[in-house]
Amino acid sequence: MVAAVVAEFVARVADDAEAALARVSTGTRALDELTAFLGRVIEASVTDRAVKAAAQALGAEPGDRAAEDRAGAAVAALIHAGQADGDIHPDVTVNDIYLLFSTAPTDQPSVDRWLTLVVPGLTTQARPTDS
Repeated sequence: MVAAVVAEFVARVADDAEAALARVSTGTRALDELTAFLGRVIEASVTDRAVKAAAQALGAEPGDRAAEDRAGAAVAALIHAGQADGDIHPDVTVNDIYLLFSTAPTDQPSVDRWLTLVVPGLTTQARPTDS
């Protein structure tokens, strides 16, 4: 049952990544979509933290890798679109995004602050200053 919950979470992430990519194809900036996607996945991870902890403790795997492959392909396309726009560093990879997901502070209340600190590592743009 835990594996099914994990599989459903991964499928939602894949659907979200593909929806973000679809918005890029209609003119939304890839960096904006990637940043928003990061925030949504971290927020979902905060909500599903107990399930993910149980899955890790039990060694549960979703089994079907199709959703993981879909998510990876969509994130790669988002990254490449952002790199083509000149907004995302040329060395950023899907593995970097996965690293961010795996190390995000899901026990902290402020995803927005985390994004403010993390996004400058992905982008070619200067970090905005607080007024």
